Amino acid sequence: MPSNGRQLALPIWNEGEGPAADSGNPSHNGDDSAECGNDESGLIQGVLWPELAENVVVREEEQIMEHRLETETETEGRAGESGNEQDLEALKAACHVCDRCVLQATCTHVVFGEGNPEAKIMFVGEGPGREEDKQGRPFVGAAGQLLDKILASVGLTRDEVYITNVVKCRPPKNRMPNPDEIAACSPYLDTQIKRIDPSIIVCLGALATRTLIDKNAKITRIRGEWHEKDGILYMPTFHPAALLRDPSKKRPVWEDMKKVKEAFQNLQA
Repeated sequence: MPSNGRQLALPIWNEGEGPAADSGNPSHNGDDSAECGNDESGLIQGVLWPELAENVVVREEEQIMEHRLETETETEGRAGESGNEQDLEALKAACHVCDRCVLQATCTHVVFGEGNPEAKIMFVGEGPGREEDKQGRPFVGAAGQLLDKILASVGLTRDEVYITNVVKCRPPKNRMPNPDEIAACSPYLDTQIKRIDPSIIVCLGALATRTLIDKNAKITRIRGEWHEKDGILYMPTFHPAALLRDPSKKRPVWEDMKKVKEAFQNLQA
């Protein structure tokens, strides 16, 4: 990505900010998915999910769901709302009554996503944590507060970007979403991306990276590298919760975010 010559000041992320690193338990701690127990090993609960495309029944169900979502979001615009806002509100309403998996039965709130419906930068995390489940908003716990600082460090605010997760409901006991749950929720994420049409998507953590870039990807190997798919630039980086557990990851994320800001500035040039 060519440089435009603009310089950014290094943000001050004090080591004492946010909760201290955990006691070594890699399980999901309830804060913005806390990497959903990911140990950066390139595995999800020890195995990679299977090729769902081989399951004809699952694929047919996904196609039916995609068609339903397309139909539900093709409504006339309301006064004061853009087409994207209206489409996302219709999609959100469908998501709130979704029964494609068991997660909604055990969560407090569906966490659909929020931000600018016409954002050029989209952030995708893994799944809601404890605070997100309570409030129905993405990234509002300790990791969310750090995400706000990360955004501010490159001159962005939550109002300028769009933030969501791979799954919209908190898994019980903050466990990692299973493959069926990820597949069930994928039409919502796919439609969010289609409606918002961002130029850049930042994948926060291993699950988002595997879901959107490469199912075999290891976040420790590909973070900081640009990937292009269907005209969208993808930047994989560590989940903010990983930074709370391991402050040494702050510097790599800062370097990744400088690349995101530079690409964003080039798009505006």
